[in-house]
Order: sequence, then structure tokens, then C-alpha cells
Amino acid sequence: MSYENLIRLVEVMDRLRSPGGCPWDAEQTHESLLKYQLEESYEFIEAVESGNRTDMQEELGDLLLQVYFHSRIAQEHPAQPFNLDDVAGSVADKLISRHPHVFGDTKVSSSDEVLATWEKIKSAEKGRTEFHEGVPLGQPALSLAAKLILRAMKNDLSLPEKNAPVLSNTDDSHIDKESALGDALMSLISWAVSEDIDPEAALRRAALKYRDSVKETR
Repeated sequence: MSYENLIRLVEVMDRLRSPGGCPWDAEQTHESLLKYQLEESYEFIEAVESGNRTDMQEELGDLLLQVYFHSRIAQEHPAQPFNLDDVAGSVADKLISRHPHVFGDTKVSSSDEVLATWEKIKSAEKGRTEFHEGVPLGQPALSLAAKLILRAMKNDLSLPEKNAPVLSNTDDSHIDKESALGDALMSLISWAVSEDIDPEAALRRAALKYRDSVKETR
């Protein structure tokens, strides 16, 4: 397997950001690029869902470009610079540290144990003491709520009341449960829109309220 194109991409980015390169690329900052990173992530998701391999390759390239672009900008920081090799080294070290069953003597018997070990090591490395630490509050409300609840479950904390959607048939498969949940969510969103309620904002407030309530009971 050849990695010559990865090195070539470093050279391309260096030329674009250097004097005599591209004025637009030279003007970009970490902040100005954020919208493109989010957009490219959604485009890759769409490519995966469509099963179009050509689109998947293209969108992965766009995501890779974001990593290279941010790393090239970071390299120019006057006080705390880092480059693409530093980024790669950090993630390689992380993967080794959090896979002791592969790179060490730890024994695991299931994927669940792998995930539990990952979370335990991650919490220790980050020095986290609160269940919600490290959960990005800027993410969409639905994923924020799901992440907070998942963190609470892993820490045996109180959970919001569960009301399962009614299945439309007797088949209790995962796909049917997912479909029923989707229908229930669409119904709630439809009601919210008809009542002039922003469902994203409402769920975000509820998620943050839940986070605060769990913090108060600890």
C-alpha cells in the first residue's frame, strides 16, 4: 500500500497557504472552516446511505482535506503550533492506549467490554468527574439528549421516563422499533410545528435541564 498521495496532499496544502499561493486559502482560519467540516460530514453520511462508492470516496477526500487544512493552519500558530504528523501521532497513541486488549495484556470477551474499557480509560485520561463532561453542547439537540442519557446509563444515574412508541404490528424486530420511533418523532415534530414551537430548541432545553437535574442529585 502506497501513501505517496498523502504526502502529496501535504505539499499541495503547503503551496496553497504559502506566499504566492491561493488568497482564499491563505485567509482561512479554524473558525471560518467549521461550516465546511459540518457540511462535508453530512455529505459523507448521505453518500453512505445511498451506497454510492464514488461519492463516498469523494466525500471522504473532502473530510480528509479538512484535517489537512486545519493542521496546516495550526502549524502557523506563533505560540502553540502543531502539524499533521503531530495530529497523526496523537491519534495513534490514543488508539494504542485505549485498546489494551490488542496492544497489552487485557482480556475482553465482547464488543461491550471493549467499549466499557475505552470509556474507563478515556475518563481517567481526561480526569473527568462529572458524567456530562466532554459531551459537546453545540451538537444537534437529538444527539445531545441521546449522548447525555447514554452517559447517565453508563454511570448508573437516574434516567428520564421511558415511553416506548406503539409498534404497528406484532413483529418486535429492531427495524420495526426504529421505524416506530421515527414515526413517533415525526408526529411530535408535526405537532410542535403546528403549535409554532421549535422542536430543536425545546429538546435542547429539556436535555440541558436533565443534565442539571442529574448534577444536582449527585
